[in-house]
Amino acid sequence: MKGLLFLLCFVQLLAASVAVYKQWIPNTNFENASNWDKGRIPCANEVVLFKSNEVISVFVQTTHSLMDMYLPLTGEFIMAPGAGFAAFDGSWDPGCDTGSAVSFTDAERYRWYDPSVWHAATSLEDLEQGNYIFAVDEERVPCQYDDVIFQPETSFRVNVDSSERMIHLRSISIMGQKFTSDMALADYMQSSSALRQFHGNSTFQVTNARCPDKSGCECGNAGEHGQICAALFGDNGTQCPALVCKDPFQPIGHCCEICGATISLEYTSGFDIRQYQNRLQHTFLSLPKYAGVQMAISKVRKPQTFLGIVPRASVPVVQIVLLDDKTGSQTGTHAEQLAEDIMHDIAEHGDTFGIVTGTMQVATGSNSSGQRGTAAGGTIAGLIGLLLGLLLLGIMLFLYRKGMLRLHPVHLAGLWTRMEDLDVVSGPSDKGFDNPIFDKPSNGAESHGPCPGEEALKGMASKDSGVYFINPLYDETELVA
Repeated sequence: MKGLLFLLCFVQLLAASVAVYKQWIPNTNFENASNWDKGRIPCANEVVLFKSNEVISVFVQTTHSLMDMYLPLTGEFIMAPGAGFAAFDGSWDPGCDTGSAVSFTDAERYRWYDPSVWHAATSLEDLEQGNYIFAVDEERVPCQYDDVIFQPETSFRVNVDSSERMIHLRSISIMGQKFTSDMALADYMQSSSALRQFHGNSTFQVTNARCPDKSGCECGNAGEHGQICAALFGDNGTQCPALVCKDPFQPIGHCCEICGATISLEYTSGFDIRQYQNRLQHTFLSLPKYAGVQMAISKVRKPQTFLGIVPRASVPVVQIVLLDDKTGSQTGTHAEQLAEDIMHDIAEHGDTFGIVTGTMQVATGSNSSGQRGTAAGGTIAGLIGLLLGLLLLGIMLFLYRKGMLRLHPVHLAGLWTRMEDLDVVSGPSDKGFDNPIFDKPSNGAESHGPCPGEEALKGMASKDSGVYFINPLYDETELVA
């Protein structure tokens, strides 16, 4: 038992210390076919063209024979062992046009805040194997506690313009060298290679620190939301894709509306985001039926309003975003089903994980789109509701004593008298003698049926009859299963 307890503690500690690695995708390598206007590497009897005013760093992995090459005035070539250039010896090269020109494409287009130029993973092994994680657009770009990696044996050119003028990171690795302190990084940033690799108005600050809050830390890119979305859409003005679902919605930190589901969690100080993420992963996402569902979980700032109109200060919440690979009328249906399973789990076990409430929003291609739901985490939600009720009562009492609130008395005696009159009219009684004026119904009574007061009493009785409907989503037999 002690060994099992130690293992569980170790797993929780490991989960709490999981890092996120963000790897830069594009490069300016000579052997990268996408860097050339013809979509292939220059061959032996072709002419290579670089713009004369281009600031560029190019990594060369092998030896290349070329007819001619025009170099940039402020560029550099980084040679791998055994790499280099040789003059064309006149031998025939099939598929190569003699004397044709091949131009190096513009590397200035790559921006730090473009979500499409980053891969993210929770380990270096996953990064190498292509096991990337899903995230909202703001968090696809490196966050303040992420490790950033520029792959070894690659060159690159990246625009680091930022409105904040400071990009916060845990660490950054360049050309195989990892920087975890500002002093070491500042020395490198003054080098000739760094001046060709980075351009823009921002600098880096590395902390070598993990997120100190077990409930999670905000990414820190909310201030760059506009720039992130502009970079994602590109200079050609591409907009968000058309969606087939009804009432799509936009998760916090995302650039476009989506079809799928989100769950917003309110939590206590005992909530551990990594522990809860592991629960969702092993309890739900590991099931075969959810193989096509992607999940992103992170702490975000949720805007608040008073009465749905007046903006108030935002509050931190944990956001879960769910997307699936379904199309047409089935779009988002698997994400919806998973969200419902999670909401049931919150209602039953939420207080165990420090969850107060969970609010769900869904948009699918079916008729169930746009629905919202709320689940409370056990007794905590009831306690909070009681406290809010007492607070409201105290506010009303305070306003009453200050004369700012007037309470009108309810005349119970008059109401009771009218109720007795209704009972007399509706029930049997000893009339004593027939009164031709009061005992014969008028034409209005005959045309309108029983008196309105009696119908009102019947309506009141039906509301207190105890009739209810069983919701199949909360069937106890399903929860036990």
